Amino acid sequence: MKPNYKQEVANWGNFPVVEKEMKSEDSLSKIINFVKNHNEIIARGNGRCYGDSALSEHIFSTKRLNKFISFDRLNGVIECESGVLLSQILEVIVPQGYFLFVTPGTKFVTVGGAIASDVHGKNHHAEGCFSEYVLEFSLLNERGEVLKCSRDENQEKFWATIGGMGLTGIILSAKFKLKNIETSYIYQESIKADNLDEIFRLFEESESWTYNVAWIDCLQKDKNLGRSILMRGEHAFKHQISQKQQQNPLELKRGINPSVPFYFPGFVLNNLTVKLFNLLYFNKQRKKTVKNFVHYESFFYPLDIVNDWNKIYGKKGFIQYQMVIPKEKGKEGMKKILETIAKSGNGSFLAVLKLFGKNNPEAYNSFPQEGYTLALDFKVNSKLKKLVAQLDSIVEEYGGRIYLTKDSMSKSSLTSYLKNVQNSKFQSLQQKRIQNS
Repeated sequence: MKPNYKQEVANWGNFPVVEKEMKSEDSLSKIINFVKNHNEIIARGNGRCYGDSALSEHIFSTKRLNKFISFDRLNGVIECESGVLLSQILEVIVPQGYFLFVTPGTKFVTVGGAIASDVHGKNHHAEGCFSEYVLEFSLLNERGEVLKCSRDENQEKFWATIGGMGLTGIILSAKFKLKNIETSYIYQESIKADNLDEIFRLFEESESWTYNVAWIDCLQKDKNLGRSILMRGEHAFKHQISQKQQQNPLELKRGINPSVPFYFPGFVLNNLTVKLFNLLYFNKQRKKTVKNFVHYESFFYPLDIVNDWNKIYGKKGFIQYQMVIPKEKGKEGMKKILETIAKSGNGSFLAVLKLFGKNNPEAYNSFPQEGYTLALDFKVNSKLKKLVAQLDSIVEEYGGRIYLTKDSMSKSSLTSYLKNVQNSKFQSLQQKRIQNS
C-alpha cells in the first residue's frame, strides 16, 4: 500500500462508496504529524465492517501497524499493533494451544477494529465481548499524545474507546488474554427448528453451551415463520477427536480458498434465488439433529472460505442490518421483524440469530444488551430504504438498538448511543450522518 493516496473507499458491503484521501504509516512521529494537521480523521483497519463508520474526510489506515510485540505463552497473553489481523494471531496462537476468547464471524478484522467495535461472537451469553479480555492499549488522542489505557490507567479513555467506533483516537497497539484449548476442533450439534417458538426454546435450552448461533430462513411465513437451524458447540478435548486428528490436534487448515472473480449481475440475487438457497440449506441436513466434530475454521468462519464473496451482491453492494431486541420482548419483536421482511419480499441471503447475555456495564458504548440479535444481509435496491425504516420503527418500539459497525442507513434515534467520546478531530461519515439527520 502506498503511504498516502486518494481513491474510492468502501467497506465490505461496498455501500456507500466515497472518494477520500487515505494515509498509512508505521512511523509514530509521522502518524502524530498527520493527526495534528488534519481534522475529521477516522482510523480504518481492514475494511471488513459493513457500515460507514470507518469513512471520513481523512482516513488513517492501520494496515502498516502490523507487528507482533510479545507473546507470553505461559500466561496466555499477546500484545501486537492494532493493524494485526485476527487471522494472523490465530496462525501464531493455535499451534501453541490458545484461541481467541471472542471472535466475530470473520477472522479478517484487525485488533484495533475489534476494540473500536467491541466485537461479539457466538458466545456473548457465556463470555461477553472482546473488551472483557483486553488488558491495555495505547491510544493516540486528538492532541497527538500517546496514552496507555487500561482499567487502572486512563480508565475514562479506556472505556470510552471500547465500542467507541474510533471517535476517541487511533489505537496503536493492544494487549489481551487468550483462551486455552487442547485441539483446533469444535464439537458441534446442529438442530433443525420448524418455527420461531422452537428456535427460541432451543436457545433457552442451550444457554449452558459456550457457543450458540442459528441460521434462520427469513422468508418463511405463518406456521413456518422462523424456520431455522441451531448450531451449538464446545472446544473439543484431545480424547474426544479421532485417532487421526490426535496426531496433530492443533492443526491449522491449509490450502487455497476459491475466489469470486467478478461482481455478479444484479439479477442473480432475487427473491426466487434467495428462497431456493434457503430451501436447499434447510434441507441439506436430513436428520433433526446432527452431531460431529468440525475444524474451528468452518465453525467460526464459514464465509471466509470464499475470498471476495461480497461480490455476489453486485456492484451496488449490500448492507448488513443488525439489531438487538431485549430478551423479555425477543420473540414478539423478532416475529414482527420477520413478518415485515417476508411481506416486503426483500429477502436476506444470510440471516443469523444469536442470544446476548448481560453486558458489562462499564463498557457503556458496547452494542450488546441482554436479548436476541438478528443480522441480515440485504442487497441494495430501490425498496431497501423503506424496509430499513420499517425495521427501525420495530426495533425502536421494542427498546432495541442497531449495531454501529454494521449501520449505513438507520436513523439517529437508534444509532446515537455513544457516550463520552472525544470527537473534535476524530469523526466518521456515520457520525456526520447522525448529526445531520
